[in-house]
Amino acid sequence: MNIFFSGIGGVGIGPLAEIAADAGYRVQGSDAAEGLMTQALRTRGITVNIGQDGSFLQATHDETPIDWFVYTAALPDDHPELVLARTLGIKTAKRDELLAHIIAEKNLKLIAVAGTHGKTTTTGMLVWTLRQLGVSVSYVVGTTLSFGPSGMFDPASEYFVYECDEFDRNFLHFRPHLSLVTSIDYDHPDTYPTERSYFDAFRQFGEQSQQLIAWQSQHGELFAQHPDAWLLEASLDVKLPGAHNRANATLVLKTLEKLGVSGDGFAALTEFPGTDRRFEKLADNLYSDYGHHPAEIAATLQMARELSDHIALVYQPHQNVRQHEIKDQYTDQFELADEVYWLPTYLSREDPNLPILTPEELIPNITNKNSVHTAELNDELWDTIQNARDAGKLVLCMGAGSIDGWLREKLTARL
Repeated sequence: MNIFFSGIGGVGIGPLAEIAADAGYRVQGSDAAEGLMTQALRTRGITVNIGQDGSFLQATHDETPIDWFVYTAALPDDHPELVLARTLGIKTAKRDELLAHIIAEKNLKLIAVAGTHGKTTTTGMLVWTLRQLGVSVSYVVGTTLSFGPSGMFDPASEYFVYECDEFDRNFLHFRPHLSLVTSIDYDHPDTYPTERSYFDAFRQFGEQSQQLIAWQSQHGELFAQHPDAWLLEASLDVKLPGAHNRANATLVLKTLEKLGVSGDGFAALTEFPGTDRRFEKLADNLYSDYGHHPAEIAATLQMARELSDHIALVYQPHQNVRQHEIKDQYTDQFELADEVYWLPTYLSREDPNLPILTPEELIPNITNKNSVHTAELNDELWDTIQNARDAGKLVLCMGAGSIDGWLREKLTARL
């Protein structure tokens, strides 16, 4: 099978391309810009074209007819490649359809990690721990990893571990053998117009899962009727920084128990190297994190305070449509930071009818707002970051948009 991935540099599509390549399919793709994922794919011998006007797709199809055109949910209907693929009569599909096809074709048992927060870290933890304990596993993680590719198909594996995202109702296309649910807070208003619709989707996901591991305090009501659910009461004593990391590790340990995997999972987890953009250390006193929801901000700052008494936070909100939904939730989550530098919102998949909320409109309810300063991604902010680091403060840069790339560019230029 010959597969073309449009948006191959994305955290959802890129790992799937790696899996397809491992599974023996011919793989190539395109993206609008270079990034960590496109670079990682090239090192594996996968052809990636930067530019999506359709010319590369046409040339690829002319050379060897493409069987599937797989694209990200963010691709608009009038995108040149999508329009061309349909014109050429190529089968078009979003990532979940191809992944379900591979899982079924290879006769794998799906272990799905779902939830609003903590999916990537928990998926990474589970993959890491299974491999450390000698269990062959295929997987997809929505970021780049220090200990392996983002996506991998292992012919010897019985299980497929998948970071099962609720955006675009992706997770409802699967019927997992076992599901882990990390936490649930209303999110993705562009997919779920109401909080009830969001929670109902998770309830349906639970019903579609043969077995389930979740938290009694958060999910008891949602999953109380599930015939095979473990509803956990408290985290286990795992030696990892951050209360949320210890909770995520507990889900992993309970999964090992559920699957009957032997070995010292506690020891393996204490050596977990982390995942990229999840409290990732870029340099001394400088960390990058993907968090962009009030609950994630609070949890990551709590973890940071276990490492340092003095924290400077640089925060880039993600999506204007999301800010309209959560702006009233910004309250006490920032209290563990000495200073907060608030950037303009990173815009993606926006509703053109919504006015763009300014930083000043997002911060009035913050309890320590006297410590909040508006900022831009510029040299002045970089100097502020360096001064804070020099003063011994832990600088945490948080957001799912352009802030991580900006940081890495600045660090590279400095070397």
